[in-house]
Amino acid sequence: MSRRTLAATGLLLAGLALVACAPSAVPPGTTPSGTAPRVATDAADRAPSPTWTPSGFDAALSAELIEMLAQDQADRLAGDGDGTDEERTERLREIIVAHGWPTYSLVGEEAEDAAWAIAQHSDHDPDFQREAREWLRIAVENDDASPGNLAYLTDRIAVGAGEPQTYGTQIGCGEDGPTPSTPIADEAAVDERRAEVDLPPLADYYAELEAVCAAD
Repeated sequence: MSRRTLAATGLLLAGLALVACAPSAVPPGTTPSGTAPRVATDAADRAPSPTWTPSGFDAALSAELIEMLAQDQADRLAGDGDGTDEERTERLREIIVAHGWPTYSLVGEEAEDAAWAIAQHSDHDPDFQREAREWLRIAVENDDASPGNLAYLTDRIAVGAGEPQTYGTQIGCGEDGPTPSTPIADEAAVDERRAEVDLPPLADYYAELEAVCAAD
């Protein structure tokens, strides 16, 4: 399995893939494909967001995102990380306003994964998750971010709204093992959709999670 596939399917399972979201009353938003979405910093400051453009590598930003993920995981696995989900969400919002999505070319693969994980854990702010998803979509369309990460965030938003998921990435541990947090739309074709975003077949993903659920 490639590093990209591992990042999309197995990155920090205890903190990502098995966390079910509480349903949200806010319906998913829409942004025309290929256009830059808008990320407002607050109600009083709604300046237009920058347009996506390839950027030179930013080592300081890359290190910051990786450290933010370390704090995120320390919170989830040991309860002793610095900062909160809300603080990390606000910092990622600032980064997106300044740079667009943190892409491979801007921060590297590891830090792009970190940005995705922080957006994935921004369940308290579904509007921001949808905005982040559209920025991520633009980066994926430009081959500068992980399509697997986009699939995970897409499903996370759907589950948070109590809607069917597309790729079957959001899985909880039921009495009989891994169980989708919400139904999978057109499950007969899910493996085709997963292959399109470099994710393994659903059965392989379930097998990977069996041990996690058994130890839960």
